Amino acid sequence: MRIVSAEDIGQALSWRPLVDALRAAHRAESVEMGDTLLSSTGRKLLVRSAWIGGLGAGVKAVTVYPDNPGADPPRRSVQGAMLVFDEETGAPTALVDGAALTAWKTAADSALGSDFLSRPDIEAMLMVGAGSMAEPLIRAHLAVRPSLARVTIYNRTSARAEALAARLADLPVEIRVSDDLEAVLPEANLVTTATMSQTPVLKGALLKPGAHVDLVGAFTPTMREADDAVLTRGRLFVDCRRTTIGEIGELIDPMERGVIFAEDVRADYFDLAKGAAGRTNAGEITVCKNGGGAHLDLMVARHVLDKGAGRDA
Repeated sequence: MRIVSAEDIGQALSWRPLVDALRAAHRAESVEMGDTLLSSTGRKLLVRSAWIGGLGAGVKAVTVYPDNPGADPPRRSVQGAMLVFDEETGAPTALVDGAALTAWKTAADSALGSDFLSRPDIEAMLMVGAGSMAEPLIRAHLAVRPSLARVTIYNRTSARAEALAARLADLPVEIRVSDDLEAVLPEANLVTTATMSQTPVLKGALLKPGAHVDLVGAFTPTMREADDAVLTRGRLFVDCRRTTIGEIGELIDPMERGVIFAEDVRADYFDLAKGAAGRTNAGEITVCKNGGGAHLDLMVARHVLDKGAGRDA
């Protein structure tokens, strides 16, 4: 069995090739997946499994402890591991660091959505949230849209946004920090949200025509980041129908109230990878819900293993 650490993953991967590998893997015909989510006092245990023809099977278990970064000493908010199984023999073949895998998977998932749906000439990105996912999301989006010239960061606490901006000083773009979301939202061609919000923070009425909205943070049935107008103004997509519709509050709540319906989801990545229509004109707003899923973890883990990362136990 191979043991693959966070450092191994970071050394093996780069954003553009990973996004291309995810695009290719979404052309698979046989995909099975399932999730289990347990919660206790605001903390969560998420177990995700997938079986993909040609790639094998995998099970990822991660904990989400939102209070960990404030501990003394600070701890990672997301921790876990993924077990990968051989398709032919059923034997476990690799144990992969779950936190690093999740970060690369989540950001590459969103970048693939932008690659499918955003305009190729976008220049201004807005990052809503400055938590652990913000940095990889920004770097991944820049890899697929090198036209981006400016990134604005908004966070409820400006100190975290300033710290994130400092970590991004190596990027060849202008990095700004704003404490006024409503002022900067209409300027953005690409809006990415990665928060722990239970209620909408993004107002659809303020979206710029032609913008692409990447919704990342809401991953439970009670969480929302976008208001109803975001979903009704934009042409709606998801990364995977099975991990979002009926599973995530971003869609459950408005569907239960009749604001949108399942048929309003135009396509997912499996459809788009096989030629389904995405953006239809430059002025159209596109909205994509990043729901994650073990199929994506397995796709990324296989890409990492194919590069020979890790060591034999």
